[in-house]
Amino acid sequence: MRVKIDATLSYFLPAPTDVLLAVEALPLPDQTIVAERLDVFGPASLSPVEKDQERGRMRWMEANGEITLEYEATVDVSRQPVNLSGMYVPPRRELPVEAIPYLFPSRYCESDRLETFVATRFGHLVGGDQVLRMVEWIQESFAYVPGSSTAETTATDSFLKRQGVCRDYAHVLISFARAAGIPARMVSAYAPGLQPPDFHAVVEVWLDGAWRLVDPSRMSREDNLVRICSGRDATDISFMTIFGSANLNSQMVAVSVIEPAAQR
Repeated sequence: MRVKIDATLSYFLPAPTDVLLAVEALPLPDQTIVAERLDVFGPASLSPVEKDQERGRMRWMEANGEITLEYEATVDVSRQPVNLSGMYVPPRRELPVEAIPYLFPSRYCESDRLETFVATRFGHLVGGDQVLRMVEWIQESFAYVPGSSTAETTATDSFLKRQGVCRDYAHVLISFARAAGIPARMVSAYAPGLQPPDFHAVVEVWLDGAWRLVDPSRMSREDNLVRICSGRDATDISFMTIFGSANLNSQMVAVSVIEPAAQR
């Protein structure tokens, strides 16, 4: 299907500031960029960051004062719906090198603190069936409450409060999966139909020899998500990391399916 993306970010930076941006769709076998444009208006300049193109495209922005960033893209998504049930995860010692870093605890995903709970609640299942039950448990146990978490909230905090937003849901699922020996990483994405419209956080788990998308909040469809970047947790996938102070003036993200797969 063809997905249209429009994002506009407006900020005031009171002093010269370095900003690391991650807003551009990622070219991948299952998502092809048909057209895109990234412009910055105001006293700012952009320069690309050399990075693993399988994980994300990033740019440095040097800015000071009133700036507006506009990103538009048209992306063809060819990803088919995947049923995780019955999917296999190999023993840790047989994992490929690319998956190994996503077994460990990280800044926001303290998987080592949740191992006992995961073993007790989900230990009777394995692989994809285990992941599906984890998602079901999060859905049954959590309330989606905007504003209930901050930039400091970790997976353990969310687990104890039983509430959060997409970022928190993703951190909890990642921590559960890692505690069970399933590599898991966080993904920022554009999601058609997301309410309220915003950048979205989902999860990829390593099953049957590949990364599989899962949205633990169930606010989006995995088959039409457009990935932006991936990493250990929210530390690695922020759409805008500001090394200084800034005031948000406005933010708009609009994502829509303009050509469903059935019509192509």
